[in-house]
Amino acid sequence: MRIRHFMAVAGLSVALAAVPSHSAHAQTIKKVADKVHHGLKKTGKAVKESAGDVGDAAHNGLKKAGNATKTEAGKITGIHKVGGEVGKDARKISHAGKKVARGAKKDLHKSASAAHKDLTKAGKDTKAAVKP
Repeated sequence: MRIRHFMAVAGLSVALAAVPSHSAHAQTIKKVADKVHHGLKKTGKAVKESAGDVGDAAHNGLKKAGNATKTEAGKITGIHKVGGEVGKDARKISHAGKKVARGAKKDLHKSASAAHKDLTKAGKDTKAAVKP
């Protein structure tokens, strides 16, 4: 009789434990969702890192090949780098062109800013005149 009683109590305890309350069920779902989220996040980071490693390797390989090609072309032509007076003149021309472009860009932005200011003032004046 005691064994039956013990078995009945144990079975009832297991049955009650298997049916979680509403809040406990919600917390369990949240924990599972959190575990899934963190697992996916970890996997995504690993994939991203391995893709970066592949990209780095490809970049280094292409860079090495390009440098080797330039070296071979220099050996054939005898011109390795532009330097001396030619390099100085090229630098001067490059800097002068950039300076002219910066000036043109500044003038364009300045005129656009002035036009925007005038239009804003006109719009505010019109709005003030229409408002009772």
